[in-house]
Amino acid sequence: MRNPLQGEVRYLLDGAFYRMAYYEFGNPANPPVVCVHGLTRSGRDFDALASGLADRFHVYCPDLPGRGASDWLPDAMLYQPPAYIQALSHLLAMIGQKTMFVGTSLGGVCGMAIAASLGHSIERLVLNDVGPLIPAGAIRRIRDYMTAVRPEFPDMLGLEKHIRKVHEPFGNLTDRQWEHLATTSARVLAGGRVALHYDPGIAKPIRNAYAMDVDMWRWWDKIAIPVMVIRGEHSDLLLPATMERMVRAGARPLIVAEAGHAPALMDLVSIRAIRAFLTAAAS
Repeated sequence: MRNPLQGEVRYLLDGAFYRMAYYEFGNPANPPVVCVHGLTRSGRDFDALASGLADRFHVYCPDLPGRGASDWLPDAMLYQPPAYIQALSHLLAMIGQKTMFVGTSLGGVCGMAIAASLGHSIERLVLNDVGPLIPAGAIRRIRDYMTAVRPEFPDMLGLEKHIRKVHEPFGNLTDRQWEHLATTSARVLAGGRVALHYDPGIAKPIRNAYAMDVDMWRWWDKIAIPVMVIRGEHSDLLLPATMERMVRAGARPLIVAEAGHAPALMDLVSIRAIRAFLTAAAS
């Protein structure tokens, strides 16, 4: 995997400016692609995908607020989609041209909201294991996981063991890929201990939420650009019936075998399929 360049964009939220870090791959003269991660992840999750696109595209992979190298927010209740969408809108404004968008889980929710808005700049949208209906059961699972998560580990081996367990549904990854995900998920603490890269406060809104289906079909009905939808074969968040409805509306499907929520997009089949979908717009 190539080492990315790192930049930042400042965004206005709740009366103050904050920094959102991003990683970029490829030639700035090429068409832009923005890749946005899931709830507890970071922009570095897309290193493999971005490297596979970098010869043809200029890829931006932001750390959403409270994750990775981005600023933590003073009020944990701000860690909700409207804040993420606001931060991403500043990144899209900085890019200043038609952009393709890849969103995993929470990142896909943000992508749908932006693509449903008037005057948006998204040209093509890839939704990784997320759709316009998120079932209550998946929300409860995420809420319970966020409640039980351990914040610190004695060393990197302990953190990697945790990553392998909680993100087993990412699919059949190699030891090197798991090591990469662990390394890019770590904050080094005093005394050699390590912690997960994100502000523990990101869990507060979902911990306090009553688990019920989240219906976003009203957004979906406003999206008028080509969409690719990816589903992990065993996903509990993007149900088969939801995907089927999206495909009937024209979305291009891809099912990732032996994965759940959400496919890591580190395998060649997924990378090549996404590349083919995005290249159709860049031709």
